[in-house]
Amino acid sequence: MKLLFLTVAALLVCVSQAQSTQQDYVNTHNTARAAVYSGDLLTWNSTLEAYAQNVANSRISSCSIQATSPRLYGENIASGFYLTGTQAVNLWVSEKAPGGHYSYPTCAPGYICDHYTQVVWRNSNQLGCARVICANTGNTKALVVCYYSPPGNVAGEVPY
Repeated sequence: MKLLFLTVAALLVCVSQAQSTQQDYVNTHNTARAAVYSGDLLTWNSTLEAYAQNVANSRISSCSIQATSPRLYGENIASGFYLTGTQAVNLWVSEKAPGGHYSYPTCAPGYICDHYTQVVWRNSNQLGCARVICANTGNTKALVVCYYSPPGNVAGEVPY
């Protein structure tokens, strides 16, 4: 019985770390960007990664998705049970409104799309993300934080 528990625990750790690599984040973002325009691809930035890791680490106990202040970079944050990096990016991309015509902060009526527009923002060309498992959740709830430079979501501008 103890061996079965350890095997299941090990599988959960492997699954929770799957789809949360640097390349997973970059690929998922760039797939969303390529779907709407042929602009620059995002590249990984270790400074943004370190910043994301610091923010994520500071929220391990709360698992808070509250926006960071002051905002130095573009930011997306998601939290969920067994949430991987790829799933978090896909969650943000799912905010894409029908028609996809945006002039930030305007989105289609009834939609909130600021996470999506940051993912596809043409002028953002660098990305750094981090993922932590939140405390007191039985290793089930994750927090995913991504930062973008230069930041997107500039009032009155279009994302692509």
